[in-house]
Amino acid sequence: MRLDQYSLGTYTPGTSYCKQLLWYFVGAPLLASYLLPISSFKVGILRAFGAKIGKGVRIKTGVRVKFPWRLTVGDYVWIGENAWIDNLADVTIENHTCLSQNVYLCTGNHDWNDANFKLITAPIYIQESCWIAANSVIGPGVIIGKGAVLTLAGVTGRSLEPMTVYAGNPAQPIKKRNLQLSN
Repeated sequence: MRLDQYSLGTYTPGTSYCKQLLWYFVGAPLLASYLLPISSFKVGILRAFGAKIGKGVRIKTGVRVKFPWRLTVGDYVWIGENAWIDNLADVTIENHTCLSQNVYLCTGNHDWNDANFKLITAPIYIQESCWIAANSVIGPGVIIGKGAVLTLAGVTGRSLEPMTVYAGNPAQPIKKRNLQLSN
């Protein structure tokens, strides 16, 4: 690799430099703060920076979001302590989904076959009624199907089928989820 030749290419963060600086120095530290454990305050901060957030959302302490203007969260979503939404691309989390502690959502990677380590980004889409258990990792371009579960410390770089429980690294289906979801 030639990291001295690296460039972002056509990638942009999606907002002005001034807004990025304001986020990094004001918004992000307030969101992650352990001194301000109030979810509604954290939701307000994210909305102020362009995130689309539904009602009844619970955000715990230590949560990090790279770019709130690329985040959409439905109703009654729980985001656990120290979750990291590293959203160089869009991240959508639908209604009634739980991201447990230390979950990492990664929308960017690099092309290891490119001499200049080209940046590759792709969105993450988590459909409704999913549970992403503690210490799990979801990679770029992944769609988590409605009602799917990624168990403790599961890792996936591929999309997961609806109503299926996955475990391991790489995540493998272990059983169907037996749960009646309302519409």
